[in-house]
Amino acid sequence: RARVKKAVKDMADELIKLYAKREAAQGYAFGPDTDWQNDFERRFPYDETDDQLRCIREIKDDMEKPSPMDRLLCGDVGFGKTEVAIRAAFKCVMDGKQCAVLVPTTILAWQHYQTFRKRMEGFPVKVDILSRFRTPREQEQVLEELRRGQIDIVVGTHRLVQKDVKFKDLGLCIIDEEQRFGVKHKESFKEMRNNVDVLTLSATPIPRTLNMAMSGIRDMSTIEEAPQDRQPVQTYVMEHEWPVIAEAIRRELSRGGQVYYLHNRVENIESTAGRLRQWLGEDVAIGIAHGKMAERELSSVMQQMADGEIQVLVCTTIIETGIDIPNVNTLIIEDADRLGLSQLYQIRGRVGRSSRRAFAYLTVTKGKALTDVATKRLEAIREFTTFGSGFRIAMRDLEIRGAGNILGAQQHGHMEAVGYEMYLKMLSEAVAVAKGEKPEVQNTECLVDIRIGAHIPEDYIESLPQRIDIYKKIASVENEKDASDIIDELIDRFGTPPDAVKGLVDVSLLRNMAAGLGIREISQRTDSLLFYPETVDMQAASRLAAGLKGRVMLNAGAKPYLAVKVAKGEKPVDTMRLALTMMAGETPAAK
Repeated sequence: RARVKKAVKDMADELIKLYAKREAAQGYAFGPDTDWQNDFERRFPYDETDDQLRCIREIKDDMEKPSPMDRLLCGDVGFGKTEVAIRAAFKCVMDGKQCAVLVPTTILAWQHYQTFRKRMEGFPVKVDILSRFRTPREQEQVLEELRRGQIDIVVGTHRLVQKDVKFKDLGLCIIDEEQRFGVKHKESFKEMRNNVDVLTLSATPIPRTLNMAMSGIRDMSTIEEAPQDRQPVQTYVMEHEWPVIAEAIRRELSRGGQVYYLHNRVENIESTAGRLRQWLGEDVAIGIAHGKMAERELSSVMQQMADGEIQVLVCTTIIETGIDIPNVNTLIIEDADRLGLSQLYQIRGRVGRSSRRAFAYLTVTKGKALTDVATKRLEAIREFTTFGSGFRIAMRDLEIRGAGNILGAQQHGHMEAVGYEMYLKMLSEAVAVAKGEKPEVQNTECLVDIRIGAHIPEDYIESLPQRIDIYKKIASVENEKDASDIIDELIDRFGTPPDAVKGLVDVSLLRNMAAGLGIREISQRTDSLLFYPETVDMQAASRLAAGLKGRVMLNAGAKPYLAVKVAKGEKPVDTMRLALTMMAGETPAAK
């Protein structure tokens, strides 16, 4: 706990510096929309969703302010984040500024380059690309034109953050799929973008990014509205069995569709493709794609896939931010337990990009024992099949992995030691102290560790999201009325709660009661309960000793505590309730 407090204090100090720097920074205030902007937006061939229009307004409002924008745009895969970004880029160019679009892979860079160019047709806007698909001579020409201001919008991979890249007048940076970049790349980009508006796009923001947005350090816009005629991806978690896999592929091919088969090991990807040929027959066109292929070869394979010449693509996670192929509507992932939750969600987003029903099979090695974290991830990805789940996936990832260090390289960490809500509360208090403000007085958090069944069994509430929701409600129980209300709700929704759930409600109620009395920890040692107060209240101790004669002992050492012996035949939770009631000066209720 002390280690977490120190880390939070250090973080708060860094945040204060960040706040001060941001408030002092002078950005560029873009002008209002021009006639060309209105004409450009009218040429969008689809109907915008209400969420898209709201996010566009929020971003434009930020851009027109003199302070630098730092906004996170969160929207599910295929929900229209790119069009929102394109409109921001066009607004930037209309004011004579340059725009940089940073993406994690060469494939995605090429896709964005084509999309931006197509949308900008008919307007005097020059779009170019900087990635390994370009020869050294072509790259040198792009760099020269950037320095001269002849390129308005440049799309690039991490090549954009290298020292030889200079802009004449950079106004807006767009970062797509931030979670795919290494920390060093992002830090380099921060230096490049000083006093420049920044728009970050993500379907599943990493915990640190989400934590920053939720802490109010960054602004956030969300697109939660699904496009018309889109269906959720039917997701299965199963052991890997070749007959079942082959049947799933044949079913997709029989309706004229295509398949991604994800095998994330380059060294034996050829043999996996060969195994598939044995099961499917030589008449099925199978291709291979991975990051170690030469760029021309990889580009050719992806083009064949887009043209429908390849029916099954055996690939690595290179497709995570790959090209948009609406005809691919079956996905099979080998060893899905090896992938992160956000990564699984992102990859599943490669299918289901049309009105046709799509299927995702997340497979694990037959008979393999999964870790607790892997099991949680697979459960979460299977449950979150509805549109707009990206934000909830990121929230679950936050709970599973931890929020991490907001400003440094660590992506997960101290949160798991204290819980997410407590972590944010500690952070906000530390920020207030660092600012010289008086933080709100909070009750002491009390840690309870006694022998009692206190949990929600899966056979009582099967749904994981519902279990988490009920855990949160039980954790907020403060008095007997709250406890009674939650028990009534549980009976109405799920039937009579088992003893383990009643125990959980009891512990939560008593934990909050103890916190109100300034007790920071209650633990059990053999046949005694130890109550550790912030400061020893001698009146409360006297009341307890008088009420439980011969059962109470005060230890006044470096970490003082009151020890209360559990009577024979008495449950520890009943001893705890009795002791707290007496310390509070109340009359214990008759049994």
